Amino acid sequence: MSEKKELRCEVMMAEFCSLDVVVPVYNEAQCIEAFADRLRTQLTALQIPYRILFVNDGSVDDTQAKLVKLTSGDAHFAAIELSRNFGHQAAITCGLEASTADWVITMDGDGEHPPEKIAEMIAKAKEGYDLILVQRQTGQDASFFKRATSDGFYRFIGQITSTPILPGVGDFRLMNRMVVDALVSMPEYHRFLRGMVSWLGFKSAIIPYVPAKRMGGKSKYSLKKMFRLAADAIYSFSLVPIIAALISGAIFLAAAVVVGIVGLVQGAMAWVWNASLVFLLLFCTGTILLAVGSVGMYSGKAFQQVKWRPIYVVRSRTNASFKKDETK
Repeated sequence: MSEKKELRCEVMMAEFCSLDVVVPVYNEAQCIEAFADRLRTQLTALQIPYRILFVNDGSVDDTQAKLVKLTSGDAHFAAIELSRNFGHQAAITCGLEASTADWVITMDGDGEHPPEKIAEMIAKAKEGYDLILVQRQTGQDASFFKRATSDGFYRFIGQITSTPILPGVGDFRLMNRMVVDALVSMPEYHRFLRGMVSWLGFKSAIIPYVPAKRMGGKSKYSLKKMFRLAADAIYSFSLVPIIAALISGAIFLAAAVVVGIVGLVQGAMAWVWNASLVFLLLFCTGTILLAVGSVGMYSGKAFQQVKWRPIYVVRSRTNASFKKDETK
Protein backbone atom coordinates (compact mmCIF):
# COMPACT_ATOMS: atom_id res chain seq x y z
CA MET A 1 0.00 0.00 0.00
CA SER A 2 2.81 2.44 0.87
CA GLU A 3 4.57 1.65 -2.44
CA LYS A 4 1.39 2.49 -4.35
CA LYS A 5 1.08 5.75 -2.44
CA GLU A 6 4.70 6.72 -3.19
CA LEU A 7 4.14 5.93 -6.88
CA ARG A 8 0.95 7.96 -6.91
CA CYS A 9 2.74 10.90 -5.30
CA GLU A 10 5.54 10.77 -7.88
CA VAL A 11 3.02 10.73 -10.72
CA MET A 12 1.08 13.62 -9.17
CA MET A 13 4.10 15.71 -8.25
CA ALA A 14 3.09 18.41 -10.71
CA GLU A 15 -0.21 18.68 -8.77
CA PHE A 16 1.64 18.42 -5.44
CA CYS A 17 -0.54 15.56 -4.12
CA SER A 18 -2.26 16.81 -0.95
CA LEU A 19 -1.36 19.33 1.73
CA ASP A 20 -2.08 19.71 5.45
CA VAL A 21 -1.28 22.99 7.19
CA VAL A 22 -0.76 22.60 10.96
CA VAL A 23 -1.40 25.81 12.90
CA PRO A 24 -0.88 25.82 16.70
CA VAL A 25 -2.82 28.62 18.39
CA TYR A 26 -2.99 29.98 21.93
CA ASN A 27 -5.34 32.85 22.82
CA GLU A 28 -5.58 34.10 19.24
CA ALA A 29 -9.28 34.99 19.26
CA GLN A 30 -8.54 38.49 18.01
CA CYS A 31 -7.06 37.33 14.72
CA ILE A 32 -7.92 33.66 14.16
CA GLU A 33 -10.80 34.30 11.74
CA ALA A 34 -8.91 36.86 9.67
CA PHE A 35 -5.88 34.58 9.54
CA ALA A 36 -8.02 31.59 8.52
CA ASP A 37 -9.56 33.59 5.65
CA ARG A 38 -6.13 34.79 4.53
CA LEU A 39 -4.69 31.27 4.60
CA ARG A 40 -7.72 29.73 2.87
CA THR A 41 -7.48 32.30 0.09
CA GLN A 42 -3.85 31.40 -0.61
CA LEU A 43 -4.45 27.64 -0.53
CA THR A 44 -7.54 27.80 -2.72
CA ALA A 45 -5.59 29.73 -5.35
CA LEU A 46 -3.02 26.90 -5.49
CA GLN A 47 -5.72 24.45 -6.61
CA ILE A 48 -4.45 21.51 -4.58
CA PRO A 49 -6.31 19.28 -2.09
CA TYR A 50 -5.70 20.85 1.31
CA ARG A 51 -6.75 20.89 4.94
CA ILE A 52 -6.03 23.49 7.62
CA LEU A 53 -5.57 21.81 11.00
CA PHE A 54 -5.72 24.16 13.99
CA VAL A 55 -4.41 22.91 17.35
CA ASN A 56 -5.82 24.92 20.25
CA ASP A 57 -3.15 24.75 22.94
CA GLY A 58 -5.39 25.33 25.94
CA SER A 59 -6.60 28.83 25.06
CA VAL A 60 -8.61 30.62 27.75
CA ASP A 61 -10.22 33.21 25.46
CA ASP A 62 -12.79 32.69 22.66
CA THR A 63 -10.34 30.88 20.34
CA GLN A 64 -12.11 27.51 20.68
CA ALA A 65 -15.55 28.95 19.98
CA LYS A 66 -14.27 30.58 16.81
CA LEU A 67 -12.55 27.37 15.72
CA VAL A 68 -15.83 25.46 16.17
CA LYS A 69 -17.53 28.05 13.96
CA LEU A 70 -14.82 27.73 11.30
CA THR A 71 -14.89 23.93 11.21
CA SER A 72 -18.68 23.76 11.06
CA GLY A 73 -18.81 26.00 8.02
CA ASP A 74 -15.98 24.59 5.90
CA ALA A 75 -14.74 21.00 5.60
CA HIS A 76 -11.26 22.32 4.76
CA PHE A 77 -10.88 23.28 8.42
CA ALA A 78 -10.17 20.86 11.27
CA ALA A 79 -9.53 21.60 14.93
CA ILE A 80 -8.03 19.79 17.90
CA GLU A 81 -8.44 21.20 21.40
CA LEU A 82 -5.86 20.20 24.02
CA SER A 83 -6.89 19.77 27.65
CA ARG A 84 -4.49 22.51 28.81
CA ASN A 85 -1.53 24.55 27.60
CA PHE A 86 1.17 21.98 26.80
CA GLY A 87 3.40 24.37 24.87
CA HIS A 88 4.05 25.34 21.28
CA GLN A 89 6.23 22.32 20.43
CA ALA A 90 3.72 19.85 21.87
CA ALA A 91 0.89 21.48 19.92
CA ILE A 92 2.84 21.19 16.66
CA THR A 93 3.57 17.55 17.45
CA CYS A 94 -0.15 16.94 17.97
CA GLY A 95 -0.93 18.44 14.58
CA LEU A 96 1.77 16.39 12.87
CA GLU A 97 0.41 13.18 14.36
CA ALA A 98 -3.08 14.06 13.13
CA SER A 99 -1.90 14.99 9.63
CA THR A 100 -2.60 12.60 6.76
CA ALA A 101 -1.54 14.51 3.64
CA ASP A 102 1.51 13.79 1.51
CA TRP A 103 2.99 17.16 2.46
CA VAL A 104 2.64 19.15 5.68
CA ILE A 105 3.32 22.79 6.53
CA THR A 106 3.69 24.02 10.12
CA MET A 107 3.22 27.72 10.78
CA ASP A 108 2.01 30.10 13.48
CA GLY A 109 -1.51 31.50 13.47
CA ASP A 110 -0.78 35.13 14.27
CA GLY A 111 0.12 36.21 10.73
CA GLU A 112 3.87 36.66 11.24
CA HIS A 113 4.42 33.60 9.07
CA PRO A 114 2.95 34.93 5.80
CA PRO A 115 0.65 32.45 3.99
CA GLU A 116 1.69 34.18 0.76
CA LYS A 117 5.02 32.36 1.07
CA ILE A 118 3.41 28.92 0.68
CA ALA A 119 3.36 29.01 -3.13
CA GLU A 120 7.11 29.62 -3.19
CA MET A 121 7.69 26.80 -0.69
CA ILE A 122 5.74 24.37 -2.86
CA ALA A 123 7.55 25.45 -6.01
CA LYS A 124 10.87 24.82 -4.28
CA ALA A 125 9.75 21.39 -3.05
CA LYS A 126 8.91 20.39 -6.61
CA GLU A 127 12.63 20.65 -7.40
CA GLY A 128 13.10 17.40 -5.48
CA TYR A 129 13.53 18.47 -1.85
CA ASP A 130 12.06 16.63 1.15
CA LEU A 131 12.10 19.63 3.45
CA ILE A 132 11.75 23.37 2.88
CA LEU A 133 12.96 25.61 5.70
CA VAL A 134 11.96 29.27 5.85
CA GLN A 135 14.57 31.62 7.34
CA ARG A 136 13.62 34.88 8.98
CA GLN A 137 15.23 38.03 7.61
CA THR A 138 15.01 41.61 8.89
CA GLY A 139 11.73 43.21 9.68
CA GLN A 140 10.48 41.22 12.66
CA ASP A 141 8.21 43.28 14.90
CA ALA A 142 10.08 42.38 18.08
CA SER A 143 12.05 44.19 20.75
CA PHE A 144 15.80 44.64 20.56
CA PHE A 145 16.17 42.38 23.61
CA LYS A 146 14.25 39.55 21.95
CA ARG A 147 16.21 39.83 18.71
CA ALA A 148 19.53 40.01 20.57
CA THR A 149 18.79 37.02 22.80
CA SER A 150 17.54 35.00 19.83
CA ASP A 151 20.66 35.72 17.77
CA GLY A 152 22.88 35.02 20.78
CA PHE A 153 21.15 31.71 21.42
CA TYR A 154 21.60 30.49 17.86
CA ARG A 155 25.29 31.43 17.89
CA PHE A 156 25.75 29.64 21.21
CA ILE A 157 23.86 26.47 20.26
CA GLY A 158 25.78 26.37 16.99
CA GLN A 159 29.04 26.20 18.92
CA ILE A 160 28.11 23.49 21.40
CA THR A 161 26.27 20.96 19.23
CA SER A 162 27.14 18.97 16.15
CA THR A 163 23.58 19.33 14.84
CA PRO A 164 23.42 22.41 12.57
CA ILE A 165 20.67 24.74 13.81
CA LEU A 166 20.47 27.76 11.54
CA PRO A 167 19.69 31.22 12.95
CA GLY A 168 16.31 32.59 12.02
CA VAL A 169 14.90 29.16 11.10
CA GLY A 170 11.92 28.54 13.33
CA ASP A 171 8.86 26.31 12.94
CA PHE A 172 7.68 27.64 9.57
CA ARG A 173 8.52 24.72 7.27
CA LEU A 174 7.22 22.34 4.60
CA MET A 175 7.83 18.59 4.98
CA ASN A 176 6.94 15.56 2.92
CA ARG A 177 5.32 12.52 4.52
CA MET A 178 8.66 10.74 4.93
CA VAL A 179 10.02 13.59 7.06
CA VAL A 180 6.80 13.91 9.07
CA ASP A 181 6.67 10.20 9.89
CA ALA A 182 10.33 10.21 10.94
CA LEU A 183 9.80 13.26 13.14
CA VAL A 184 6.69 11.84 14.80
CA SER A 185 8.52 8.58 15.53
CA MET A 186 11.09 10.37 17.70
CA PRO A 187 9.98 9.82 21.32
CA GLU A 188 11.45 12.92 23.01
CA TYR A 189 9.27 14.35 25.76
CA HIS A 190 11.17 17.65 25.76
CA ARG A 191 10.88 18.61 22.11
CA PHE A 192 12.99 21.13 20.23
CA LEU A 193 11.55 20.53 16.77
CA ARG A 194 13.89 22.76 14.78
CA GLY A 195 16.82 20.77 16.17
CA MET A 196 15.07 17.42 15.66
CA VAL A 197 14.26 18.29 12.04
CA SER A 198 17.88 19.24 11.41
CA TRP A 199 19.12 16.03 13.07
CA LEU A 200 17.03 13.92 10.65
CA GLY A 201 19.18 15.16 7.79
CA PHE A 202 16.77 14.95 4.85
CA LYS A 203 17.42 16.82 1.60
CA SER A 204 16.44 20.40 2.35
CA ALA A 205 16.40 23.90 0.91
CA ILE A 206 16.11 27.31 2.56
CA ILE A 207 14.11 30.27 1.37
CA PRO A 208 14.09 33.68 3.11
CA TYR A 209 11.09 35.56 4.41
CA VAL A 210 10.37 38.85 6.11
CA PRO A 211 7.99 38.38 9.06
CA ALA A 212 4.68 40.14 8.62
CA LYS A 213 3.07 42.19 11.34
CA ARG A 214 0.88 40.36 13.84
CA MET A 215 -2.75 40.43 12.80
CA GLY A 216 -3.88 40.93 16.39
CA GLY A 217 -3.03 40.33 20.02
CA LYS A 218 0.42 40.03 21.54
CA SER A 219 3.18 37.44 21.35
CA LYS A 220 2.56 34.51 23.69
CA TYR A 221 6.24 33.55 23.79
CA SER A 222 7.21 34.96 27.18
CA LEU A 223 10.78 35.22 28.44
CA LYS A 224 10.15 32.18 30.63
CA LYS A 225 9.03 30.10 27.64
CA MET A 226 12.04 31.28 25.62
CA PHE A 227 14.44 30.15 28.36
CA ARG A 228 12.62 26.83 28.67
CA LEU A 229 12.93 26.23 24.93
CA ALA A 230 16.62 27.18 25.07
CA ALA A 231 17.18 24.72 27.93
CA ASP A 232 15.44 21.94 25.98
CA ALA A 233 17.71 22.68 23.02
CA ILE A 234 20.93 22.73 25.04
CA TYR A 235 20.27 19.66 27.17
CA SER A 236 18.74 17.65 24.31
CA PHE A 237 21.46 18.25 21.74
CA SER A 238 24.69 18.79 23.66
CA LEU A 239 26.86 17.31 26.43
CA VAL A 240 28.93 20.49 26.66
CA PRO A 241 27.60 21.46 30.14
CA ILE A 242 28.93 18.16 31.54
CA ILE A 243 32.21 18.43 29.62
CA ALA A 244 32.66 22.01 30.82
CA ALA A 245 32.16 20.85 34.40
CA LEU A 246 34.86 18.18 34.00
CA ILE A 247 37.31 20.65 32.48
CA SER A 248 36.61 23.19 35.22
CA GLY A 249 37.22 20.53 37.85
CA ALA A 250 40.61 19.72 36.33
CA ILE A 251 41.57 23.41 36.15
CA PHE A 252 40.67 24.09 39.77
CA LEU A 253 42.45 20.97 40.94
CA ALA A 254 45.57 22.32 39.28
CA ALA A 255 44.91 25.75 40.81
CA ALA A 256 44.61 24.20 44.26
CA VAL A 257 48.04 22.61 43.85
CA VAL A 258 49.54 25.94 42.78
CA VAL A 259 47.97 27.79 45.71
CA GLY A 260 49.26 25.13 48.09
CA ILE A 261 52.83 25.48 46.75
CA VAL A 262 52.66 29.29 46.94
CA GLY A 263 51.43 29.07 50.50
CA LEU A 264 54.35 26.85 51.52
CA VAL A 265 56.99 28.95 49.77
CA GLN A 266 55.64 32.31 50.99
CA GLY A 267 54.28 31.23 54.32
CA ALA A 268 55.22 34.52 55.91
CA MET A 269 52.88 36.39 53.60
CA ALA A 270 49.72 35.27 55.33
CA TRP A 271 47.50 37.78 53.53
CA VAL A 272 48.48 36.34 50.14
CA TRP A 273 47.68 32.86 51.35
CA ASN A 274 44.31 33.86 52.84
CA ALA A 275 43.20 35.87 49.78
CA SER A 276 44.14 33.08 47.38
CA LEU A 277 42.40 30.51 49.54
CA VAL A 278 39.16 32.52 49.80
CA PHE A 279 39.12 33.21 46.05
CA LEU A 280 39.72 29.56 45.20
CA LEU A 281 37.09 28.40 47.69
CA LEU A 282 34.39 30.70 46.33
CA PHE A 283 35.20 29.95 42.71
CA CYS A 284 35.31 26.20 43.27
CA THR A 285 32.02 26.31 45.17
CA GLY A 286 30.33 28.18 42.33
CA THR A 287 31.70 25.76 39.75
CA ILE A 288 30.59 22.74 41.77
CA LEU A 289 27.07 24.12 42.11
CA LEU A 290 26.89 24.79 38.36
CA ALA A 291 28.12 21.26 37.65
CA VAL A 292 25.59 19.73 40.06
CA GLY A 293 22.86 21.85 38.50
CA SER A 294 23.78 20.65 34.99
CA VAL A 295 23.78 17.02 36.09
CA GLY A 296 20.44 17.65 37.77
CA MET A 297 19.00 19.06 34.54
CA TYR A 298 20.05 15.98 32.57
CA SER A 299 18.75 13.68 35.32
CA GLY A 300 15.46 15.56 35.63
CA LYS A 301 14.81 15.44 31.91
CA ALA A 302 15.68 11.73 31.84
CA PHE A 303 13.29 11.15 34.76
CA GLN A 304 10.47 12.93 32.94
CA GLN A 305 11.22 10.96 29.79
CA VAL A 306 11.15 7.51 31.42
CA LYS A 307 7.74 8.17 32.96
CA TRP A 308 6.40 8.03 29.38
CA ARG A 309 3.62 10.48 29.99
CA PRO A 310 1.93 11.70 26.79
CA ILE A 311 3.31 14.86 25.20
CA TYR A 312 -0.24 16.25 25.06
CA VAL A 313 -3.82 15.28 25.95
CA VAL A 314 -6.73 15.91 23.57
CA ARG A 315 -9.97 17.32 24.97
CA SER A 316 -11.96 17.52 21.73
CA ARG A 317 -11.52 17.40 17.96
CA THR A 318 -13.48 18.24 14.83
CA ASN A 319 -12.76 16.83 11.35
CA ALA A 320 -9.54 15.31 12.74
CA SER A 321 -8.39 11.85 13.75
CA PHE A 322 -5.14 10.12 14.63
CA LYS A 323 -3.51 7.11 13.01
CA LYS A 324 -3.16 5.47 16.43
CA ASP A 325 -6.98 5.54 16.76
CA GLU A 326 -7.23 3.29 13.71
CA THR A 327 -5.03 0.63 15.33
CA LYS A 328 -6.98 0.32 18.57
